[in-house]
Amino acid sequence: MHPVAALAALAALWPISNPPPADPPPAPAPAADPVPPGLRCLVAAYPDHLCGATPTELVWCDGTRMAWDDGRDKADHAARLADADLEEQLSQPYPRGVWTPPPAVDADPGRLRHEPFFHKMYGATAAQVRRQTAPVRWLDGAAVRVTTVNRVHERLQAVSDELAGLPAALRQKVAKTAGTFNWRRIHGTARLSTHAFAIAIDVGVPLSDYWRWVKPDAEGRLPYRNRIPDEVVAVFERHGFIWGGKWYHFDTMHFEYRPELLGCTPPSLPPRP
Repeated sequence: MHPVAALAALAALWPISNPPPADPPPAPAPAADPVPPGLRCLVAAYPDHLCGATPTELVWCDGTRMAWDDGRDKADHAARLADADLEEQLSQPYPRGVWTPPPAVDADPGRLRHEPFFHKMYGATAAQVRRQTAPVRWLDGAAVRVTTVNRVHERLQAVSDELAGLPAALRQKVAKTAGTFNWRRIHGTARLSTHAFAIAIDVGVPLSDYWRWVKPDAEGRLPYRNRIPDEVVAVFERHGFIWGGKWYHFDTMHFEYRPELLGCTPPSLPPRP
């Protein structure tokens, strides 16, 4: 037998005592987070009131639990507006920053609101809300009342102070306000306005546009209108306020404090002394 062949035959018979190590098994994929991102955003946005979440519930710091999904299939946008649950409240992303109008049909991020959430956060009656308000000095010197819950009054004062630094041509467009706290229903509905919770302000009314003031086009769609400058909107958004001008059912004078729609965490404020 040829020497090389003999060695090969011998090697085949010889037991291999130290086989090369096998490749390690692949690491298991991380478990999917069972808590919906929208619930996590709510907890992050309102840390003074919300202390946790489960896959199906929002947990308030006083132990109250609020269902994420009410389990009801609503037929259309109007039905969701009339009786939104928390899931629907967070279902439409808000386009923070510079964007290109018009909004898609029925894209109204922020108009879908679970009213029990706002009642619990800010007050269930006009008297309860009013007791937790404080004055804010607006650009024109007028004092308007805004809730102190979540330090919204401080955030709106920061908006006014920052707007005061804009060029006069921009500043003058929103120098006057049509008001803040007003316990009232939204026109034509049974739903409370966010003005009722003292978290909203209307500005620049002479330049404002509102969806009820326009006629639908031949296809039944609302023609979008706006005259509020982007620079003004950017100031409000930096401090946690969304703008009604980014809604299909637009309301360009309207801003409301909704940090959960602006990146999950509230805007920073200096610590209290």
